[in-house]
Amino acid sequence: MVERVPPRTPRRSVRRLPRLRLLLASGAATAALVTGTVIPFSPLLPAPQQAQAADDGKKVLTVAVSQSVDSLSPFLAQSLVSTSILRLSYEYLTNYDPKDAHTIPGFATAWKPSPSKLTWTFTIRDDSTWSDGRKATAEDAAWTFNKMMTDENAATANGSFTSNFKKVTAPDPKTLVVELKKPQATMVALDVPIVPKHIWEKVDDFSKFNNDKQFPIVGNGPFVITDFKVDQYLKLKPNKNFWRGAPKFDELVFKYYKDGDAAVAALRKGEVSFVPNLTPAQAAALKSADGIKVNDAPGRRFYALATNPGARSKDGKKFGNGHQALLDPAVRKALFQAVDRKTVIDKVFQGHAVEGQGYIPPRFGSYFWQPSDSQKIAYDPAAAARTLDQAGYRKNGSGKRVGKDGKPLDFRILCHATDPNDKAIGKYLQEWWGELGIGLKVDCLDNVSDPWLAGDYDLAFDGWSVNPDPDYVLSIHTCGSLPATPKDAGATDNFICDKQYDDLYAKQSVEYDTAKRAELVKQMESRLYDTGYMNVMAYPNAVEAYRTDQIKSITTMPEAAGNLWGQDGYWSWWSAVPAADEGGTDSSSSTGVIIGIGAVVVLAAAGGLLLVMRRRSTAEDRE
Repeated sequence: MVERVPPRTPRRSVRRLPRLRLLLASGAATAALVTGTVIPFSPLLPAPQQAQAADDGKKVLTVAVSQSVDSLSPFLAQSLVSTSILRLSYEYLTNYDPKDAHTIPGFATAWKPSPSKLTWTFTIRDDSTWSDGRKATAEDAAWTFNKMMTDENAATANGSFTSNFKKVTAPDPKTLVVELKKPQATMVALDVPIVPKHIWEKVDDFSKFNNDKQFPIVGNGPFVITDFKVDQYLKLKPNKNFWRGAPKFDELVFKYYKDGDAAVAALRKGEVSFVPNLTPAQAAALKSADGIKVNDAPGRRFYALATNPGARSKDGKKFGNGHQALLDPAVRKALFQAVDRKTVIDKVFQGHAVEGQGYIPPRFGSYFWQPSDSQKIAYDPAAAARTLDQAGYRKNGSGKRVGKDGKPLDFRILCHATDPNDKAIGKYLQEWWGELGIGLKVDCLDNVSDPWLAGDYDLAFDGWSVNPDPDYVLSIHTCGSLPATPKDAGATDNFICDKQYDDLYAKQSVEYDTAKRAELVKQMESRLYDTGYMNVMAYPNAVEAYRTDQIKSITTMPEAAGNLWGQDGYWSWWSAVPAADEGGTDSSSSTGVIIGIGAVVVLAAAGGLLLVMRRRSTAEDRE
């Protein structure tokens, strides 16, 4: 949430609530956040049948998840689990085809730019209704965008998409007209949930309204949110009037599990239908389990080390307590020269990931960038030591590197307490950097959002899910995403502000030629790499599992070797067919999406991939 969330998966949040980062899963435990009720055990039924037999025969699809819902407001939500739920509840103007992620109709059936590309006209479908029976029209979309344009709190999660909008009108129920200040390349990838005007125009303060008090929540997506308990569960029912067709399960439940092993145990017992973010050990064990299918596919996330470049706000004020030595490019370079990515892939992810390089994962071929041989920061401890020596950071008599202030170099890194990847890699970093004479304290916390937003960190484990259009995850490193003041929570990921990067971002955002835009994006990735504020260590696989005696078939995205959790759309849960759906015949071998085994889904910084998403204060992620 990004995302967006990116990202939209990852998204932004101008509020002061912390943006929660999806916890990466791997290692000993897979944190899975599932909202819903754990189906009680019935001694009269085999365990695998419990979930479907609950609630008087209702067919319930229960998903285990490990990330907390940061908000159910489409204007605030940024965490992957939240933005994934909102994709189920609200329509966007456009959607992404599950086969290859190309743009397809959503709330809009067609769109056309003017010759200047400064005016876009969207044709709104006439067969969409809100779950309370009211007709959904272009006026709802116009109101949604105008609210984001005029209320900074409403622009918290997705404001980057509308910051270039000049005027939005709905001349009739089927026509939406968007006038731009300058061309905008994301006009067919506006990852913004459209909300019902007649409900949301009653909201007074968009910074505080989390949309989690009155149920059912009015939406026009394939599902309707019916109940929610923080860090316990979230329940949805099918929207029987959804224009594409109603989902086939009677209820969809997301249930929260802080402990990944507990989620896997629940899957084995049939108490949940699906678990994302499996560790290598969990995936291996489940591969041979009866009635369980493991999906291991290339992911849409990256997993990285982020340094604090000096937290600051748009008004120029500095805050936080980041280590001053990390402002020196030589120190950042030396740290990254001492990171053995191959060991991270082989020992931590155990092969269920690809070695990281650029900012955009290889799954997004046209935007995937790799540093040249001369540019690449390779693992070379001896070179790292020379870098520090040449920059004046020499060892004292005790073997400790000393900064220019005469004090030993001792850093802190933010670690997610429930993320085994963070913990395992943290131990390696202590060893590798220790050999350089640098100390490292691994701060594993349940809540990394508060210190992150306050700038009270030196380094952090970071990660985002990337959308088919990468604009959101690119935007979170622009100067414009910084918080307005130290008291605000901007849309920034980790306070990066670089003029050269910003100039490239501005150019790609107005470039409609796809090849030229892709080249600009790659230049942005190159610049981000050279600044040394982020070091992408891995692109984790999506490793997840579901019960084939509960789910007969389900759609991955992309269709060939894709993920189920954290999709750019609602395809997985909307398409899922109950195992006994056809004539009561149970199918223990899934005839749906066939997924291979061999990769781990790490949700960093948010979700299916445990994405590390914290709250922001402007636009993406998000997802």
